Amino acid sequence: MQRFLTSACRCPILRGIVDSSSRYSSAIGRQSEPVTYTVEAGHIQRFAEAVGDANPIYADEAAARAAGHSRIPAPPTFVAALRPRDPREGLDIDWKKLLHGEQELTFHRPVYAGDRLTLVQRIADASVKSGKSGDMDLLTLETLASDDHGAPVYTARSLIVIRR
Repeated sequence: MQRFLTSACRCPILRGIVDSSSRYSSAIGRQSEPVTYTVEAGHIQRFAEAVGDANPIYADEAAARAAGHSRIPAPPTFVAALRPRDPREGLDIDWKKLLHGEQELTFHRPVYAGDRLTLVQRIADASVKSGKSGDMDLLTLETLASDDHGAPVYTARSLIVIRR
């Protein structure tokens, strides 16, 4: 299993959490409707080009096989392009005060061209942090992507900061 931390990982926002009584506490466990995507080789290739990764395994099946893959793999951050439905729908959120605080990706296996992935996102946690500019709500969103057999492929966790 591979883990990748991206964005402002281990950010100081997590220090100083005052309690877990967020105005969003009642939404913990709320889950989105599933959405299914087929991962396309062309999408992987364009993503790799966009992030400046010239590794031929992302475009050439023979290079991917020579590197030990069964098919063309996706770069680890490719999964950010696969958007789950949003379980925050209907919550009273001032989107102008929302910041993305952290992102963590845990891979149970590589993502490959041809995979059909079903994504479900849930609100995993809600808490409050007090800082110099006042209180902030912290929402942890967790996305589970599974394959056609229901086996987990990756889990993404993101921390969302909402200034009050």
